[in-house]
Amino acid sequence: MADFDEVVDFAIVGSGGGAMCAALQMAAKNKRVVMLEKSHLVGGTTARAGGVMWIPNNRFLKRDGIDDSFELAAKYFDGLAAEAGDTPGSTPERRHTYLRQAPKMVDFLLEQGIKLNRVSYWPDYYDERPGGLEVGRCVVADLFDLNELGPWREKLRPGFLTMPATLEEALLLPNFKRAWRSTKVLLKVIARTIYAKVARKQFVSAGAALQGRMLQAVLRRGVDVRSESPVSELIVDDGVVRGVLTVKNGKPWRISARLGVLVAAGGFAHNQRMRDKYQPGTSTKWTSAAPTDTGEMIEEMMRHGAAIAQMDEMVGNQCTLPPGSQEGEIQSPAQSLTAKPHAILVDQTGQRYMNEGGSYMAYCKSMLARNKAVPAVPSWAVFDSQYMKKYMLAGTMPGSKKPQSWYDEGYLKQAQSVADLAEQLGMSAAQLEATVNRFNGFVRNNYDEDFQRGERAYDNWLGDFCHQPSQTLGELSKPPFYAVQVVPGDVGTYGGVVTDTSARVLREDGSVIPGLYATGVSTASVMGRVYPGAGSSIGPTFVWGFVAANHAAGSN
Repeated sequence: MADFDEVVDFAIVGSGGGAMCAALQMAAKNKRVVMLEKSHLVGGTTARAGGVMWIPNNRFLKRDGIDDSFELAAKYFDGLAAEAGDTPGSTPERRHTYLRQAPKMVDFLLEQGIKLNRVSYWPDYYDERPGGLEVGRCVVADLFDLNELGPWREKLRPGFLTMPATLEEALLLPNFKRAWRSTKVLLKVIARTIYAKVARKQFVSAGAALQGRMLQAVLRRGVDVRSESPVSELIVDDGVVRGVLTVKNGKPWRISARLGVLVAAGGFAHNQRMRDKYQPGTSTKWTSAAPTDTGEMIEEMMRHGAAIAQMDEMVGNQCTLPPGSQEGEIQSPAQSLTAKPHAILVDQTGQRYMNEGGSYMAYCKSMLARNKAVPAVPSWAVFDSQYMKKYMLAGTMPGSKKPQSWYDEGYLKQAQSVADLAEQLGMSAAQLEATVNRFNGFVRNNYDEDFQRGERAYDNWLGDFCHQPSQTLGELSKPPFYAVQVVPGDVGTYGGVVTDTSARVLREDGSVIPGLYATGVSTASVMGRVYPGAGSSIGPTFVWGFVAANHAAGSN
């Protein structure tokens, strides 16, 4: 082998949540770590996402007297997996390792000064199943003052939530005119905004808060974080991954990694060639993943014999694309749109075909499956004036006044009758009227006979706590009637290389590729083909980064 330009203990490709967690763990063990990010911004998709981690049996649940355990979580997780089927990424051994290591990972972050807490109420997505937890198992970071990063604040990838509000607060804000509970939250956020301005603080929330805190911690620990440092090759000698080829000052730079290389470089959400091969019918235009999510490191690992699995899976995030939507931006989510009262989702024939609440992964899988038999990509969200008056639409506040371009460019359809709306949508008026009438009948009986929307806590959480008797079922009965297209977007792909219980990358024959670790959506997810609860992508990337660092450092 040719001489290396630099020697470190551990090299990490990428700068998302798993990369940060592994770097912090290695640095805490006094190892020399380099983190290589190809973009000029660090933080990955984690920074622009919700920043939620699904962590069963965490210390905050115990603190608050909420019953959870490894056994309960395993019953829930294994039950979901049994229905979907085991996958190479989601074996019983890997699932159970995740459940045991996740609370340890959270404890480690807290020991390192990362301020975390649980979300008080965010139900598991299948909370009605054995072992499901209605209050949820979600852990998030506290608000973070970006100014604490000094010059690095300009290098953190911006998040989606621009106001100084926690996720829980932000979810309540749209109801400020209808509920005192929400009004109090609004006043709190206004007071915090004024304080931040006076105190010269720049509070961020959600994923940006999580990654801001992680970046601050790794920098304090002396981790060498390098932006604009793409990795083009793994350096392999005699079957062992010895390091990486990157660039420094515009020239090739070979780094030796004594303890191994961790690939935490994201998936292939922005690679249309790979999407066409593994996820036909999906588009880079619909993803909210970071633009750097282009899949080349998955292919590089494959070049060295890595097995891949679950490449057809993605973390679905149904979205709607108003005029001005741009590829690479965070797209307007449609999950709460069709889960709110006075709204349904129909295919292009005017038929309803799913529970519009529930897991976003399941929602998008249903869209793509339906599309194989009946045109359903895009589908149509259909709603009435009651919805427009009370709820947000594509990032706009409640109210009937919407941008004129939405009407002029055909994004937002409006009609005085369901039949006229159907004509605009190019579908049978009789069919859409029948669908709406049938749904309205369910609303009157307070039970969705077709898809049981509202029968699980998570459906209702997505709905409107001010609307009774059902938080999610409401008639479509007051004109005008409206419709917008909904497409099966995502926040990232969910398949990649296969790893073992130590986060080591495996070959097709199940043998280990020495010196090579992977985490996050560069891997075949431990969640398999289901999404148990909020944070089932960010949680695993942190946990397997933690596991990889421990194993590589010899403290498994």
